Amino acid sequence: MAGEPQADCLFCKIVAGEVPATVVRETPTTVAFRDINPQAPTHVLVIPRVHYPDAASLAAAEPAVAADVLREAAQVAAEDKVDAGGYRVVFNTGAGAGQTVFHAHAHVLGGRGLQWPPG
Repeated sequence: MAGEPQADCLFCKIVAGEVPATVVRETPTTVAFRDINPQAPTHVLVIPRVHYPDAASLAAAEPAVAADVLREAAQVAAEDKVDAGGYRVVFNTGAGAGQTVFHAHAHVLGGRGLQWPPG
């Protein structure tokens, strides 16, 4: 069921404390942790505690939680001191866009030049 933890979801397991992660922030609705394969000096994932497969389904079902994810992305950038120089928030949606864990999440990237268009 949408919103409920999924037994086979890596990020649900991180939320539950069953899989370790380098957590940098937690709120009642979100968890933020360092990416295990960073693509920039700052590369943090911000996930909702509730399970939705992608950002679009999260925003449609729980817009306040989607807003919390974005608010936390800004907090992560501020705490890592990349907000002044610029940072990127990326939501990959679908395998063709590079999504590998089907639990909505934002990538916060910063600390180096980020070219446009990406990849």
